[in-house]
Amino acid sequence: MKIEQIHHVAYRCNDAKETVEWYGKMLNMDFILAIAEDKVPSTHEPDPYMHLFLDAGNGNVLAFFELPTKPKMGRDPNTPVWVQHIAFKVKDRDTLIEFKEHLEANGVEVLGITDHSLFHSIYFFDPSGHRVELACPDPEEEAMLARMDEVKWDMLEEWSQTKKAPKHADWLHAKELEKDT
Repeated sequence: MKIEQIHHVAYRCNDAKETVEWYGKMLNMDFILAIAEDKVPSTHEPDPYMHLFLDAGNGNVLAFFELPTKPKMGRDPNTPVWVQHIAFKVKDRDTLIEFKEHLEANGVEVLGITDHSLFHSIYFFDPSGHRVELACPDPEEEAMLARMDEVKWDMLEEWSQTKKAPKHADWLHAKELEKDT
């Protein structure tokens, strides 16, 4: 018994139409399905909603709910804003740069390009305040992933005992973090 793939990932949005249009314009995602009911199928509680589905490529689906009867959505005040995000892979660095330029030309504030060694990323927020990451693989990704694979269990064990960052892979962000010195 094994999971085949993620069927969809769902988030809440402030405005269904704005969300579909934004993801279409900014990230070239196609609008593939809308479901709307006055009752929640799983709980049967009365609560009208609009459920949207967007094509995020390669069979991946990004979904949103607009919930007009609920209080305005917020975020977990105990979790830093950089933690909760959704990341999408793009082909290469040239594509990443194209997206960065496109987003900025359309008034979206973009952070990065951030060097994670394995991959390189930009970060920005959608109209509902969800943090989005676009990431492209580094040309040496495969070799670096092999290095990381060798130490993952040791890192996890050390972290579980100390709650301090293990140094097994401190090379990973060395270039990026050098910028602070």
